[in-house]
Amino acid sequence: QVQLVESGGGSVQSGGSLRLACAASRSSSSRYSMGWFRQTPGKGREGVATIDSTGSTYYADSVKGRFTISKYNAENTLYHQMNLLKPENTAIYCCAASYDTPGYFLDRPYMWAYWGQGTQVTVSS
Repeated sequence: QVQLVESGGGSVQSGGSLRLACAASRSSSSRYSMGWFRQTPGKGREGVATIDSTGSTYYADSVKGRFTISKYNAENTLYHQMNLLKPENTAIYCCAASYDTPGYFLDRPYMWAYWGQGTQVTVSS
């Protein structure tokens, strides 16, 4: 069992930046794929960025070049740097982890085993 706790959400104007963090409860998080997904009313859960146990990263096309996912194994923490934010990026951002899910399963949220509660990100125009 892995428990995930997100932090760092908030409100920002269009073009601004936010950095999200996800603290994992287990030191074995270094062996897991981890990722960020977002959820909006009526749209369901959407993959944003993932990183696998080798450090390979995967991004949704809409965020490439603006968002960066990274993992600091020594602190069991996943980060998500979001730059040049747009109003359409407004969502609840959730951290996910899974032991045997490939990192490129960005488009298959149902394949990820563990989820945090999420943190709200609001981008105003």
